[in-house]
Amino acid sequence: MDDEGDDDDCLKFYSEEIDFDGDQNTGEVSLREWLDQPKRQVDSVECLHIFRQVVETVNLAHSQRVVVNNVRPSCFVMSTFNCVSFIESASCSSSASGTSSGEEDVRRDGAVSDQQAATTTYLSSTTYLSSTEELEEKRELDVAIDVGGRRDFPLKKILSMEFNWYRSPEDAEGGKSTFASDIYKLGVLLFELFCTFDTSAEKVGIMSNLRHRLLPPQMLCKWPKEASFCLRLLHPQPSSRPAISELLQSEFLNERKGSLGEREAAIKLTEDIEEQELLLDFLQLLQRRKLKSADNLHDTIGMLSVDIEEVDNQMSTMMKNGCSFLGLEKDHEPVHKIECQILHFEMNEESSSSGSRKRIRLGPLDCADENKEMCFDGPTSEAKHDIQEKIRSKSSRIMKNIKKFEVSYLSSRCMSIKPTGKFTSRKLLAINLSSGSTIKTEGSSVDYLASKEGDCGRRMGEWVNPFFEDLCKYLSFSKFKVHAELKQRELINSSSLICSLAFDRDKEFFATAGLNRKIKVFEFDAIINQDPDVHYPVIEMTSKSKLSNICWNGYIKNQIASSDFEGVVQVWDVTSCKVFLEMREHVKRVWSVNYSPVDPTKLASGSDDGTVKLWKINQGRSTGTIRTKANVCSVEFPPDSSAALAIGSADHNVYYYDLRNISLPLRTFVGHAKTVSYVKFVDSSTLVSSSTDNSLKLWDLSVSTSRVVDNPIQTFTGHTNVKNFVGLSSSNGYIATGSETNEVFVYQKAFPMPVLSYKFGSIDLMSGFEADDANQFISCVCWRGQSTDLIATNSNGNIKILEMV
Repeated sequence: MDDEGDDDDCLKFYSEEIDFDGDQNTGEVSLREWLDQPKRQVDSVECLHIFRQVVETVNLAHSQRVVVNNVRPSCFVMSTFNCVSFIESASCSSSASGTSSGEEDVRRDGAVSDQQAATTTYLSSTTYLSSTEELEEKRELDVAIDVGGRRDFPLKKILSMEFNWYRSPEDAEGGKSTFASDIYKLGVLLFELFCTFDTSAEKVGIMSNLRHRLLPPQMLCKWPKEASFCLRLLHPQPSSRPAISELLQSEFLNERKGSLGEREAAIKLTEDIEEQELLLDFLQLLQRRKLKSADNLHDTIGMLSVDIEEVDNQMSTMMKNGCSFLGLEKDHEPVHKIECQILHFEMNEESSSSGSRKRIRLGPLDCADENKEMCFDGPTSEAKHDIQEKIRSKSSRIMKNIKKFEVSYLSSRCMSIKPTGKFTSRKLLAINLSSGSTIKTEGSSVDYLASKEGDCGRRMGEWVNPFFEDLCKYLSFSKFKVHAELKQRELINSSSLICSLAFDRDKEFFATAGLNRKIKVFEFDAIINQDPDVHYPVIEMTSKSKLSNICWNGYIKNQIASSDFEGVVQVWDVTSCKVFLEMREHVKRVWSVNYSPVDPTKLASGSDDGTVKLWKINQGRSTGTIRTKANVCSVEFPPDSSAALAIGSADHNVYYYDLRNISLPLRTFVGHAKTVSYVKFVDSSTLVSSSTDNSLKLWDLSVSTSRVVDNPIQTFTGHTNVKNFVGLSSSNGYIATGSETNEVFVYQKAFPMPVLSYKFGSIDLMSGFEADDANQFISCVCWRGQSTDLIATNSNGNIKILEMV
């Protein structure tokens, strides 16, 4: 590679090292930039330190019989502590001629032609110029170097001048570059290190005179030794210049070797200190994080210890009661704790259930009364086996979701503890793993034990038991059983999509409505207990438009309200199959209609026109209008009030209004990323919302006084919902929703993952049997009151009655 090409390569690197304001882009800086700093102060030790590093680099090349050739500032970079690095590893020329064993012969005969120069390689951060156009673009860069505080020359011109300044006399005459040529370039570099300039014009003139060995008076006066040595290196005759080994052994470089060593040692020490400071900062940061984690872990262990003790006490009581119930003697082998626990839970569950799940109730038996039935002397082997299978199944489900259970436990547990309820000591001395119920700290037992009656203002058992109940509810059911399937003649047609399901007041009948413009009423028990070829509705009512939603009046058994795609709200008399009230104030499709559970005459409807209408069915016209900024997809009254209303909106938000002041929402729940399709009340203070962002969110109406709430107490994920309305229903802490995977999912309010799911099949037109269809989705779901029965329908019109078992 010729020198002009090398000049372009140096230009490339140099331009990359300096941004357009002359500032450093990286931790390294070109030696050219360093030399041209405005008002640079000359430190002789610093300059000799830099010079010696360059000399050692050249010496390394010469020892391998390689001519460096590009000994120029633009081909070196400096780190923060003046460590110099050569940025070309093979731009040099290899000696091609024979040499004598003496160094003088090597010095004089080591010349090679530029055509034999190896290809230049750069640091990995340097990018090659790929075309003539790019090179021309580089040449036009109007980036100047600060010299004397002014920007006078573009970068390309500076490097071109540098190339001429550092060209040896033999190079200028077209001769071959030799080892002595590198020595000449070292002389020019030494001069630049010790000489500064006030203006760029002054520098250009003095550097041009350097070829004639004319040094400025200020350098001769201030740096006489350096000037003398510089003149020796700049001798016009190559043979009169010292060899690189002579230069390294010269008094000039070695008389200050101690100072240079001290400077290098100081630089190295500074680097080491800085690295140690970085390491210290890292370790201290890590320590703070780990201490915080240790504090949290310590608190968590304390909470667990208290809860374990509480549960252990409850289990001991249960075991005693269990032994009494089962008629066991004191010396009888005790029933396993978990067996008693399961028996206890199932007994409690039966007493609180609706009666759909039958269990054997165990009560205290008087063994002394011989006229009564024989005392039950403990579980049979078969019963024990069933209990163990249940335990294994539930343990497996816990382990599968252990991280999510842990998060739910800690999140809800910490909410029940005030900040003062912390441990007094951070250091754990011992944990009694055998009992799993106590924890000791330095100097005293855990302060949390005292909080059982204190900080929370209630016994810890009052917190443990609700979590235990939620956990048991989650683990109570393992699958869906198909109780019945509704068979209709028009099951397969273009308008079979059912948009809404609803039960009547007594949960004896349920109604369906959808795109077929019909409201069909079916008797629940008849479908459960009979299996005909076709199920016929007991009542069928026809609307003039496609129906979007229906709601049964909670007090008036024969009254159903409906909403349709034309914006009409109707109230039907089921007995006469006629509309007795029609309300036409919406101007677009009405998505949702809902009766107040408290006031049977109060009705609300939400529409695509961005309004919510409040109705009194004994008046026939709206009593109020809530205006929103987006389509209203869902409206829902709370279970204990007719003076409030929840709204699901297409603007991704849930709004909660006090109907006594409808100018502004009382709460705005922010968190969904897409349209809120449904809102349902889990209880009087808890609201669940469904969105086409694939999630359900649980909101607490009681904990915040802020008008905007952006922290749901739970987010449920697992189902798929990105474009369709898939239904939402809540009962007894269970939340059911559909999925665009043609599945029904059920969540328990305390945990973010599904309790269970059931996948529908679609009816094959040819065979009449179910088959998977990726285009089908669940369109609506509805619990039967507080029972474990759920009705669900998919987009193909297939209706199934499911039971959690």
